[in-house]
Amino acid sequence: MKELIRFENIVKEFDGTLVLKSINLSIEANEFVTLLGPSGCGKTTLLRILGGFLEQTEGKVYFDNIEISDLPPYKREINTVFQRYALFPHLNVYDNIAFGLRIKKTNEAVVKQKVEKMLELVNLEGYQSRAVTQLSGGQQQRIAIARALVNEPMVLLLDEPLGALDLKLRKEMQHELKKLQKEVGITFIYVTHDQEEALTMSDKIVVMNHGEIQQIGTPTDIYNEPGNRFVADFIGESNIIEGTMIKDYRVEFDGKVFECVDYGFDENEPIEVVLRPEDMDIVDKKKGKITGIVRSILFKGVHYEIIVDTPQRSYLIHTTDNSEIGKEVGLDFWPEDIHVMSRVDHRV
Repeated sequence: MKELIRFENIVKEFDGTLVLKSINLSIEANEFVTLLGPSGCGKTTLLRILGGFLEQTEGKVYFDNIEISDLPPYKREINTVFQRYALFPHLNVYDNIAFGLRIKKTNEAVVKQKVEKMLELVNLEGYQSRAVTQLSGGQQQRIAIARALVNEPMVLLLDEPLGALDLKLRKEMQHELKKLQKEVGITFIYVTHDQEEALTMSDKIVVMNHGEIQQIGTPTDIYNEPGNRFVADFIGESNIIEGTMIKDYRVEFDGKVFECVDYGFDENEPIEVVLRPEDMDIVDKKKGKITGIVRSILFKGVHYEIIVDTPQRSYLIHTTDNSEIGKEVGLDFWPEDIHVMSRVDHRV
């Protein structure tokens, strides 16, 4: 794919505090990229710098190999959808979507054609005359997206646009947004702190913390091969255990040596092991690689969340099989379920 956006050594400082620390990131055309991280990690700041609403302290921003650091927002081929949608309450649906086109003095026949096309795209045909204040949260969000897309930008920025919706509607809109991105064929850059949203929609996830990029990868890579403890802990749930890489394909933790699929570490290097809860099975105590006592069981709908205490630690297991509190059980897992990380934080 062709590179569309490039951040080079972006630094942002507010009142002496570094919010972004030398960010380097490339985004390709037609990608759905999510900036993911906790509140205050710098993801919205980076988005606003790209949109032209903030100026970086240091570094350069390139769009299609042309530096745009000094371009005002209205001259960038980028539109933004904010969390609160920013719709005009005194205008109906049609006029909200048409607003940007009319600012550009577009012919009204063309305006009508484009607005109707957008309403069809967001599944709101027939809503032209409706007051935006009469729409549901999900419908308002679709109008905000239609208003941004009608100007035919090359990039759409979305700053936590699902944050105000209830859980069921959020899940529906996740699939709608991904479908919409494929249909319009442009780059979406999405900001969220919600791991499920990122995993569901993205082609590429950029995990951020404390103004730095922790890891870049596909949802599968980020989940299955976290680069450091922060990523492993932030993306989904994990059992994170300190251990030692004895040699290639041999790792020690909890006083035992296990086969794994990792290699390339130093012999006897201190490492951390990630075992995802869904990758661990509760078996007969004689068949387990580790034994322990079931301490608690929670039914979560699609699975049971079970805590098993061993002499070394407590393990979290997700399983569709129920157990019994107080029962001595075995814990089993395969070599490929063990993910080994260096104890030194990775920086991408």
